[in-house]
This record gives sequence, C-alpha cells and structure tokens, in this order.
Amino acid sequence: QVQLVESGGGLVQAGGSLRLSCGVSESILSIDDMVWYRQAPGEQRELVAGIISGGTITYGDSVKGRFTISRDNAKNTVYLRMNSLKPEDTAVYYCNLVGVVVTTAPLMKYNLWGQGTQVTVSS
Repeated sequence: QVQLVESGGGLVQAGGSLRLSCGVSESILSIDDMVWYRQAPGEQRELVAGIISGGTITYGDSVKGRFTISRDNAKNTVYLRMNSLKPEDTAVYYCNLVGVVVTTAPLMKYNLWGQGTQVTVSS
C-alpha cells in the first residue's frame, strides 16, 4: 500500500525556521499536484503551498515570501521550507499528493494524504 510519511514539525520561536518533508513509500513515475495544507484549532484547512500540474507554484497569501515548496524526484520527497515563522503559523500541516503513479502499479492513480505534523511557533 502506497503511503506518505511526513516529518520535520516541532516547536520553534518566532522568527525561526523549519523544513517539513513528505516522502512516498514507493518509487514514483509521476505526480499531478503536490500541495501542503494546514489547519489550526477551530479553523478551516487552508492551502499553504502547491506545485500544480505543469509546474505552476502557488502560495497562500499569508506565507508568500516566507515559505518555499520544492521536490526531490530522486528521493520521492516534497519539502516545505518555512522561514520567518510567526505564532499564527501554528497548525497541523498536511501533505497531499494528487494523481500519484508508482512503478509497482502504473495503471493506478492515488490521492495520498500525510498523517499531519504539528508546527508550534512561540512568541
């Protein structure tokens, strides 16, 4: 079964940095979209950053200029680099990969979600 594993969350002071990772358990042939979302307590899930089909990169307004999404094809991993963190960035961050095709099942497309990783920014 194809799985996503997230890592890299934690507690950091305001102004600090973290890098989140989202790895796929199998070798990938292609991915349509790679998106990071976050959800704070009592809030709706919001888009943080995404690499959409064709390579278009998009960011939520609140993180533009501070966060960077990237991918390492050789490692089957998507990253979210977060700089200049603010207390309002505190949330559970989720990785979502859409239209994933893996080498062991080339006729199938998966929509995968990570388990979520907690990011807490103290003031």
